[in-house]
Amino acid sequence: METSEGFPPVARSDARILILGSLPGQRSIAVQQYYAHPRNAFWPIMKALFGIEGDYRDRLAQLLENRIALWDVLRCSMRRGSLDAHIELGSALANDFETFLHRYADIRLIAFNGKKAEQLFNRFVAGTAINRNIRKTALPSTSPAYAAMPFSGKLAQWRRAMTAASDDSAGGS
Repeated sequence: METSEGFPPVARSDARILILGSLPGQRSIAVQQYYAHPRNAFWPIMKALFGIEGDYRDRLAQLLENRIALWDVLRCSMRRGSLDAHIELGSALANDFETFLHRYADIRLIAFNGKKAEQLFNRFVAGTAINRNIRKTALPSTSPAYAAMPFSGKLAQWRRAMTAASDDSAGGS
């Protein structure tokens, strides 16, 4: 078993939405790209919702233009393979959300990419750094390992959450 290391956040100072995964999988780590597995639905969902496409660098730039930040709950953990179920909680270290949320003070929504990301956040982060009014929502995992829901169902739930967040932004909260 080896240590899986996460990536730095992708964010811009005016980000309104923070999408949090748990920890990058082996394919993502190997190529140093968020959601690099070819069957992961994250980028197809971003394309359907925001028209985000192109190479990895272009997709990240388009996320930023849409005021979306991307990160993971964990900075690192021992894990065999890529499945969230194999994350060794005793070795898990969370990212520094106190500093992040201070720096990116416009974040109004934390959208968890899957239940495991939400569980890890609640275990390692909640109550320590989050004392301001940030909505949180768990969305269906875009991972190909979560096959219980078809793409259309995942897309519909992601669309509802992102639309609500955009409506909140328009209101100038």
